[in-house]
Formats: sequence, structure tokens, C-alpha cells
Amino acid sequence: MAMMYVFDDSNFQGEVVEASRERPVLVEFTAEWCGPCQMLAPIVDRLNDEWNGAVRVGRVDLDLSVETCMACNVMSVPVLILFKEGQMVERLMGFNPRERILAKLKPYLSS
Repeated sequence: MAMMYVFDDSNFQGEVVEASRERPVLVEFTAEWCGPCQMLAPIVDRLNDEWNGAVRVGRVDLDLSVETCMACNVMSVPVLILFKEGQMVERLMGFNPRERILAKLKPYLSS
């Protein structure tokens, strides 16, 4: 079982942006009160387990990391953003099924 990271305003630059220069980082922007976020969480957990560290996966709580959410232009949740080589390369807004998430991310994970 791969580690699920918790990203916030204090560690986002290093743990996401800088870390994505070595391997892709998938960030789930979420909130406790968000129903679709609760539906998405098990899918993200499963992807994290399947990737087994090949992709760093973690969450940002919208309510606890306002600066990070503003910097990433996240105005509603859930949002998944994939970072690679220090850049945002893909964004999926709202709840998406696992197959759609994989289809959108696959081009960035194979290179």
C-alpha cells in the first residue's frame, strides 16, 4: 500500500511542484463537506495503491489550504490536477469514474 500524502500551503511547493520533476504527482483537491469528493476518494486511494509509488498521490483540503487552491485556480471541488516536471499538465473537475481518470492521465504517465 503506497503512502497517501497530505499537501497544504506549507509544503505544496516542495512536495508537489518540485517533487513532480522526479515523478508525476496527482493532487486531489477536496473538502470534508463535499459529497462528490467522498465518492472520488476511494477511486484515488485505489489508483494510489495500483501505482505503488510510481506516481506521488495526495490531497489538499480546500478549507485548510486557501493559498494553494487560489494558486492552482481551484474554485470548487473535487478537482484532480496532475503535475509533471514542475507544471500542471492535466485537470479533471468534478467526479469522474476511474476509467475516465486513467484515460486522461495515461499519456503523462507513460513517458
